[in-house]
Amino acid sequence: MPNAPIDLAGKVAVVTGSGRGLGLAYATALARSGAAVVVNDLDEEAAAQAAESITEAGGRAVAEAVAVGSAEAADRLVARAVDTYGRLDAMVTNAGILRDRVLWKMTDEDFDAVLTTHLKGTFTCARAGAVRMREQGEGGSLVLVGSPAGQRGNFGQTNYAAAKAGIAAMARTWSMELARSGITVNAIVPVAATAMTETIPAFAPYVEALHEGRPLPDFLRKGEGFGTPEDCAALVPFLASPAARDITGQCIGIGGDKLALWSHPQETAIAYADGGWSPESIAATWHTSVGSRPESVGIPAPRFPEHPASGHSPSGPAASGHSASGS
Repeated sequence: MPNAPIDLAGKVAVVTGSGRGLGLAYATALARSGAAVVVNDLDEEAAAQAAESITEAGGRAVAEAVAVGSAEAADRLVARAVDTYGRLDAMVTNAGILRDRVLWKMTDEDFDAVLTTHLKGTFTCARAGAVRMREQGEGGSLVLVGSPAGQRGNFGQTNYAAAKAGIAAMARTWSMELARSGITVNAIVPVAATAMTETIPAFAPYVEALHEGRPLPDFLRKGEGFGTPEDCAALVPFLASPAARDITGQCIGIGGDKLALWSHPQETAIAYADGGWSPESIAATWHTSVGSRPESVGIPAPRFPEHPASGHSPSGPAASGHSASGS
């Protein structure tokens, strides 16, 4: 039997940072499933054009241009949804910026700007959304946007990785706090060809080929889980639908042809010492006990074939210190 369609008719969603890229793909997918969408972007023209593209395709959307981060901005987005469509059922916190620098060169301003948009913006928008959904008393969905950098760390991205790790932690925490209200909370971990990915030497030839109408090869779509923003979009209407009402507190990866569930941090090795540990006893046993198999860090380098079909040889480091996530 064919799968039943995901039907979000009568539902209303806010998608932050949805003027372009992954955010626009999420908003478009929600609209195609029947939801009315509040499109948000800092760029007023981008937000308006995104909303127009959705309505021209037969969907329902309005634009609200505001910089995400403050409580006032979050309240504006929820109010726009309620004033225009009468309710709010899903909040998708996608807005984000990058200020990449290694630790010793990262300024306070670099750190604060990224944490304000990603982490505080997720907090304020999720809080405003949860308040409205609890008032409605009909449940709802918070879909937070994470990144592989937040799961494993990433060179040059202290601020971004910290924010995305915090978002994963908030998803787990809020899933417990909002369970009795019927509100699910999940973090998605997208991997896609975006404007940011074009700056990574190893991916650039393939992203360029994609722009020219050539499909991405299977070793990227399957092996690396790397595809287009549209490939990541299906997860959002699914998580906002009744089909996912029993899924909460999870970090779910998507990209290319790949769908994955990320594990939560947990103890992987344990040792005991009668009466407790001293610095000397830890040093004496570390390498033969809990430290015998240390955890790896960073996003694994892509596995490229020796002779890419496109004729390009990836230049520069395969893992150039940037996540392929777009948010």
